[in-house]
Amino acid sequence: MASTRSPVAEQRPTASWLRWTALGVGAGVALASSTAGAISGLAVYFARQIVTPSPARIENLDILAVVGATGRQTVILPANDDTTIEGTYSLHFDQGTGHARIGAIRSYVPREGTVERVVEQVYAGDLTAATRGWWGGAVYPSPSAMGFAEEEVLIPVEGGSAPAWLVRAEGPASTWAVMVHGRGASRAEALRALRPARRLGMTSLVLSYRNDGEAPSAPDGRYGLGMTEWHDVDAAIDYAVSHGARDVVLFGWSMGGAIVLQTADLSRHRQRIRALVLDGPVINWIEVLAHHAELNRIPAPVGRLGQYLLASQRARRITGLAAPLDLKSMDWIARAEQLTLPTLVLHSEDDEFVPIGPSAELAAKNPTFVTLERFQRARHTKEWNVAPERWESVVEHWLDDNVFGRTLPGGRSAGPAAEVPPAPTPRP
Repeated sequence: MASTRSPVAEQRPTASWLRWTALGVGAGVALASSTAGAISGLAVYFARQIVTPSPARIENLDILAVVGATGRQTVILPANDDTTIEGTYSLHFDQGTGHARIGAIRSYVPREGTVERVVEQVYAGDLTAATRGWWGGAVYPSPSAMGFAEEEVLIPVEGGSAPAWLVRAEGPASTWAVMVHGRGASRAEALRALRPARRLGMTSLVLSYRNDGEAPSAPDGRYGLGMTEWHDVDAAIDYAVSHGARDVVLFGWSMGGAIVLQTADLSRHRQRIRALVLDGPVINWIEVLAHHAELNRIPAPVGRLGQYLLASQRARRITGLAAPLDLKSMDWIARAEQLTLPTLVLHSEDDEFVPIGPSAELAAKNPTFVTLERFQRARHTKEWNVAPERWESVVEHWLDDNVFGRTLPGGRSAGPAAEVPPAPTPRP
């Protein structure tokens, strides 16, 4: 097989959290004119894009051909930074109604700019008729696709009920895994943690939350970047405790990591939270937003002004937020010593959306409680996709050591018989 190194490694990412086309055009105008009005207008656009959920995913990947009979098919795609990395991924098509699991690279021809990969399974839709789609990391559409019995349950949250998958342990489980997906993703993203959770005897609760397209929207229809979403995770812990959980382990991907950190900090159940497992997490929003501004060639003053607008009470009518976002309170590098829960961070050196730097800095500042497991080549939150056996093994062994096994950092008892203090009075 030819080398799988992408010839477009220096190109900009093929997808982004934000839609930058109009902003990028405007940025050039701002740089040329240097007018305050242009810069402020771009900053408003920047701020609103950050907190406004996209109505639909963009089908930005051509499906060039599907070859072979059902069960032995391959798909030919343009070669880019995503499609030329080994591993198992998802290909969504027909506006999200179609879904295929894509596996190994069969051939890669740099001079033609194409890659051929194995189609492992088509879960929905007719891939042979599809012409465009998008690449993703959420390989399985549901727990049942992985061979697990699932129950659809409803978590009471503000504005209604949020659907969640409940995957019960094979026997009685006093510790539950509560799993939180990232920005713009679905709860299917969190299914990658089901196997190690099941092997450790945990019941898993895989959540939806406000503005993700399944749970009720927030009253303002805006992302809180963790500052509001944690309430829905707290409601899920309510559900777990009322159904037999004595304590929980929180899992979070990308923005889900920021949500989990907020939950651990503010939840009325925080004494029941035993550990955190974070994949490609947002540790410091200020650095992440600055990275996205630079990535998309947005002038630094525009990015800084956009951050100010998000944090400003007076700018709420501009951003659409019901309340300003305190980005500094979500800077866990500055608050490193306040993180006193065992925390496993899995992060790729090649994460293009949420750089590994803040995760590494947090681990360096708080080595007692934070363990960083570095991956290579994986794109954002795709560590499992590149190395599933390693990802699951690391998570399983770390949790066994820090929750189910011997002693937690700080000398606290970790065994299943450990007593959990009563939940404190909620903060005002």
